[in-house]
Amino acid sequence: MGAQLLGTSPVFAQHLHQCAEALAPYTDWNLIDVITGAPDAPSLDRVDVLQPTTFAIMVSLAALWQANGIHPDAVIGHSQGEIAAAHIAGHLTLPTAAKIVTLRSQTIAHHLTGHGAMMSILTTPEWIQEALTPWDGHLWIAAINGPTSVSISGDPQALTEFGKTLSKAKIYRWQLPGVDFAGHSAHVDTIKNQLHQLLHDITTSPGHIPWMSTVNAEWTDPTHITTDYWYRNLRDTVRFHQATQTLLDHGYRTFIEISTHPVLTTAIQDTTETHPTTHTTITGTLRRDDGGPHRFLTSLAQLSTTGAPV
Repeated sequence: MGAQLLGTSPVFAQHLHQCAEALAPYTDWNLIDVITGAPDAPSLDRVDVLQPTTFAIMVSLAALWQANGIHPDAVIGHSQGEIAAAHIAGHLTLPTAAKIVTLRSQTIAHHLTGHGAMMSILTTPEWIQEALTPWDGHLWIAAINGPTSVSISGDPQALTEFGKTLSKAKIYRWQLPGVDFAGHSAHVDTIKNQLHQLLHDITTSPGHIPWMSTVNAEWTDPTHITTDYWYRNLRDTVRFHQATQTLLDHGYRTFIEISTHPVLTTAIQDTTETHPTTHTTITGTLRRDDGGPHRFLTSLAQLSTTGAPV
C-alpha cells in the first residue's frame, strides 16, 4: 500500500516522510516500515496502524495530484477521511491532524475492537431504517453513501441476525472485512470522555479550500470545529450522499477519490445519476494490487481527457 510510489515518486515520498515525522510522537512504530513491509513492522490489521497509514497515504496522494496541476476547489472526507481532507484544505496542520488520527485510532483499538462489526448494504436508507426497528439499540445506520448504498454497524450477533432478513428480501450485502468495531454507532458513546480529554487542545485554521462536512452535510466553518466535532465524526452517521448532493447543487462536477482503491466512486456515480442533466467526471487514484506510477498516470490521463488542466 503505497510502496511502489514511495520508490518512484519524489513528491509522494517527500510527503510520506513528512507524515512519518508527524505521526512518530504518538506511535511506537514507523510509517515507512509499515509501508515497505519491514520484518518488525506491525500489521495493518490493527486499526491503530491502518488508520494513520491510510491518512498518510491520502495526504501524500493529494500532494501528488497537486504536483501534476490538479488542485481541489473543495474537499470532502468520509469518516476518518475527513481528518486528511481538513489538513489538505489547510484547516488542520499536519502535526494536529496526525495527533487526531493516531490518538483516536488508539482509543478505538483499546476500547472498541472485538465488540462490533459493520456491513455494507445495497438498498435505500428508508428501507434500512424501517427494517432495523427490531434491532433498536443493537444496530445503527453508520453511513449513507448513495441513494442505494448504506452501511450499518453494531453488535456482531445482531448483524448476523439482520443478515437473514436481508437474505429473505434478496438484498445484496457484505460484511466489512477486518472491521471488528462498530464505528458510527452508540458503541462510540463509551469513549466520548476519553476522546474529549485526548483532543481537548485541538485547534483549526481558516484554511484555503472549502471543506464540505459529512457530519453536517454543509460547508464547514473551521472556527466552529471543536473537539466534539472529531467525536461526532466517529459517532454520527456519515452523510456522504447528502454532502455529495450539496456539492452538485453548488456546481461541482469533477470528483477524485484519493485512496489506494476506489470505494466511493460508485456511490458518487449513483448520486450524480439523480441529476440526469448534469455531466460529471469521477475517477479514483490507485487500485488494489495496482498502486504504482502507471496506475496514477492512468488516472491522471483519464482526467485529462475531460479537459482538466494537467
